Amino acid sequence: MNYIVTGGSGFIGTHLINLLKEVYPDCNIYNLDIVENCQDGKATYINCDVRKPIDLKDVMITVDDIIFNFAAVHRTPGHPDHAYFETNILGAENVTAFAKKHGIRKIVFTSSIAPYGAAEDLKEETTLPTPNTPYGISKLIAEKIHTIWQAESQQERQLTIVRPGVVFGKGENGNFTRLYWGVRGHKFMYPGRNDTVKACIYVKELVRFMLYRLEHHEEGIELYNCTFEPAYTIEQIVETMKKVTGMKRSVPLIPAWVLMSAASVIGCLGAPMGICPARVKKLMVSTNICGKKLAASGYIFHYTFEEAISDWFKDNDNQYLK
Repeated sequence: MNYIVTGGSGFIGTHLINLLKEVYPDCNIYNLDIVENCQDGKATYINCDVRKPIDLKDVMITVDDIIFNFAAVHRTPGHPDHAYFETNILGAENVTAFAKKHGIRKIVFTSSIAPYGAAEDLKEETTLPTPNTPYGISKLIAEKIHTIWQAESQQERQLTIVRPGVVFGKGENGNFTRLYWGVRGHKFMYPGRNDTVKACIYVKELVRFMLYRLEHHEEGIELYNCTFEPAYTIEQIVETMKKVTGMKRSVPLIPAWVLMSAASVIGCLGAPMGICPARVKKLMVSTNICGKKLAASGYIFHYTFEEAISDWFKDNDNQYLK
């Protein structure tokens, strides 16, 4: 049996490969990516662009193989609209076509909370998706492509779709990393409010949950929001980072009207650094994602939120978070 990881050189893929080798030391892992990542021989790298049909000529594929589909264009904003659709939709089509060709029966697909759209209301797995970005739309379509693959052979095929909140941990270089360095450098201020909910999950917890579902999901389709429950506010996140890393910082709150007025003036100057009222307003909207289904799944979290931040800090030799 093989583990086939598309996008295995990325943040989540790297952590999954590390976990697979820890749990199953003798397993065969294939990393399909357009970027090679040195993983100390834990996985066999194969240059693969999921936007094109997948053909692994030198790999002995079996029906018992498992696919983890992580390949995606995800940073938003940051790419032209067509890039999200091209990679995320064609990638889903080519991955499921590969699985169908070889009779592979199990896929884990990493989606996103972006299909829910930006709104303050609590989102459960049963909430009607209303994506309002090219990334969110492309991810929802990709979910449907995987769902169609499973529906073509419902009794044999198993599909797990996860919608993680903000994923943090070593190698993230994303929202949490920027938040930490902003606080550390006295450059972060609460934008408009400090009770904005920011649903999140530790990367090591996310990949452990994926393996747990493979062991406890026999057939059909399952969808899970992946986040700590209840979700944390931005102030709780900042205070935990400060506590764990020993930072002594006072983080001020800038009123919303001040931010919006400044953004309007800057926007009239051509929106340098991407600053505009729409983006500032987005900062003040919660990612209020419900994690009760995951909490009730039988999975036992390995880390509290504070322990997760501490483990991340330890992974960086107790020097910083990145």
